[in-house]
Amino acid sequence: MKHSLAHRAALASAFTLLTAAAWAQNSGTQWTKDGYGYLEVRRDSVVQLDIRQPGQARTLLSKRQLTPAGQTAPLGVRRVALSEDGRLILLSTNTKKVWRYDTRGDYWVYDTGSKQLTQLGKGRPESSLMFAKFSPDGRRVAYVSGHNLFVENLADHAITQLTTDGTDKLINGTFDWVYEEELNCRDGFRWSPDGQRIAYWQLDANKTRNYLMLNTTEQLYPFTVPVEYPVVGEDPSRCRVGVVAVSGGPTKWMDVPGDAVQHYLPRMEWADNSTLILQQLNRRQNESNLILATVATGAAKSIYHETDKAFIEAKDEAIGWDWLKDGKSFVWASEKDGWNHLYRVDRNGREQLLTPGNYDVIKVDRIDEAGGTIYFTASPANATQRYLYRVPLKGGKATRVTPAAQAGTNGYDISPNGKVALHAYSSATNYPLNEVVSLPAHQHLSGGEVPAQAMAMKVPKTEFFQVKTADGVTLDGWMVKPSNFDPAKKYPIVFYVYGEPASQTVVDRFGTGRNGLYQGNMADDGYIYASLDNRGAPAPRGREFRKSIYHNIGSLNIRDQAMGAKEVLKNSWVDTSRVAVWGWSGGGSSTLSLMFQYPQIYKTGISIAAVDNQLNYDNIYQERYMGLLPEDKHYFVDNSPLAHASKLRGNLLLVHGTGDDNVHYNNAEQMINELVKYGKTFQLMAYPNRTHSISEGEGTSRHLAATYTKFLKENCPPGGR
Repeated sequence: MKHSLAHRAALASAFTLLTAAAWAQNSGTQWTKDGYGYLEVRRDSVVQLDIRQPGQARTLLSKRQLTPAGQTAPLGVRRVALSEDGRLILLSTNTKKVWRYDTRGDYWVYDTGSKQLTQLGKGRPESSLMFAKFSPDGRRVAYVSGHNLFVENLADHAITQLTTDGTDKLINGTFDWVYEEELNCRDGFRWSPDGQRIAYWQLDANKTRNYLMLNTTEQLYPFTVPVEYPVVGEDPSRCRVGVVAVSGGPTKWMDVPGDAVQHYLPRMEWADNSTLILQQLNRRQNESNLILATVATGAAKSIYHETDKAFIEAKDEAIGWDWLKDGKSFVWASEKDGWNHLYRVDRNGREQLLTPGNYDVIKVDRIDEAGGTIYFTASPANATQRYLYRVPLKGGKATRVTPAAQAGTNGYDISPNGKVALHAYSSATNYPLNEVVSLPAHQHLSGGEVPAQAMAMKVPKTEFFQVKTADGVTLDGWMVKPSNFDPAKKYPIVFYVYGEPASQTVVDRFGTGRNGLYQGNMADDGYIYASLDNRGAPAPRGREFRKSIYHNIGSLNIRDQAMGAKEVLKNSWVDTSRVAVWGWSGGGSSTLSLMFQYPQIYKTGISIAAVDNQLNYDNIYQERYMGLLPEDKHYFVDNSPLAHASKLRGNLLLVHGTGDDNVHYNNAEQMINELVKYGKTFQLMAYPNRTHSISEGEGTSRHLAATYTKFLKENCPPGGR
């Protein structure tokens, strides 16, 4: 539900063309200490690139050096990290997925001095180590295995187990399913700056009921697959933060105020060697407390409190806290004045607005304290685009850094010295390119070549537009018209929809306008393909645009989509008898709601992996946007697709994976029962044991695309008339 997975799948083939693996945001960039070099994992080697020497790569680890003693094949390296002095290289290999990401694996250390390659965690199960990281002095590595914390001394590889109570349900140093999915929490422990202690989260999920998925195909007798999954109304896991010495011993738990069950602790870091800083959200997620906790005593005090009549998101970055070097203040984001702005906050909670103006700060890219500058992403004039801006550390008027010629979506990985950046750029009409630029001048230093295979791709002619609905709301949209468009003819239109607070579909980047599930070319076949962003989408259009969806998922967002579509359908070349809509996850839910609530507009719908009943989904996401039971139950019930199933008039295809651990298959089955009860005919495609991405198994993606395309063509025929 959190991600628009279909949109990501549609873009995947395009973005595999990006060249430098080190620029992949999901892995992060391992910069050298001086900020001019970075590491890149290549096949059978690890190299270091220096921005000052374009085209040259120094091999740090060769195939031979990556081959363990007694073996013939080198390690398949997934990620790397350097110790503070650069002498040791930490290697992540043999990784396995934990839900969405491959955060379990094996770890090795290569010592560039002794030329030794050594595996960590010997004796632990294969691919069981998580989040291994060097101590600040590089003498130890800590990691999680089996929901317990361990520290390994690199001199003699003696292992100290710091926690012993970890089980499937008592989780130390990492998180349960829902914290990972909805709060982006994965790495659950932090070294103290002096390397003498480790702070970590502990989640007690013993009272969280298991959702039992049924596997009926892998063995003769079916068996259940349990996932601890707190649905709406169920209590969260008890969450607390503790500190333990690296030599072992008892954990000192922080005395965070309030009920340890009826709250969330989404962010925690060290403020200094004796103090932690935490963000605490209440169960309703409309109050945020920033808390300083003394590690010796556990005493905690709130220093910064914020409320919102709707909801407050957790601090954007899951790891790190934007401390200024004196440690007396930090940079914090808040929507309190109607826009998402940056504030300087000291340890007493006193604040200073740094980014005044009617625009949203989308993310902080780098705080360059030496240069007196904060770099951040924003797009004040166009919510579909992204640019780099900078503002003085003391606050003031923001200045755009990205050149005007690079209109579209820009992303930056700025080096620690703040002087250079890896820049990724694309737009709906420009192929992705990566380059190295200097800052703040944004001078091109190297890269920027578009691969030949990218140039050979056919790019949709995507047009961006705005419509004003009958409610006076202006919505952004994009459209791809048929290849041989004739305004004298009428064409079918297919709307791609997401509609919920987790994703924005109208973005000016490469791949927008392409439908990865359609076999063939929609424009060549004579379809109009379009999308709109309703209120509630995470667009940089101010707090009210984003948060008006509170209590209104399934209502306000659906009306915005329908009223926007009515404006698009006023064009004489749109055939109002051939209108289709489709979406995945939250977009699948929106598809159903549009088909049921506005059957006079939408004649054909394809709903994939939808939440059909909002009471079925997890507590953190759904309660954040819809409220708490029992007082707010009517919002969940009245606005769910299930409540409107009796109004179906058009052609509907339901698609769901029976092994979906995110949006469970019971959603589809409840919808099936409701449609059957009202005598509504529809088509169903269930994929056995496939997850939310419906990608596992030979031929699955091809089959899904074929099913999608056949249903669309049969029920919403292409071509102008």
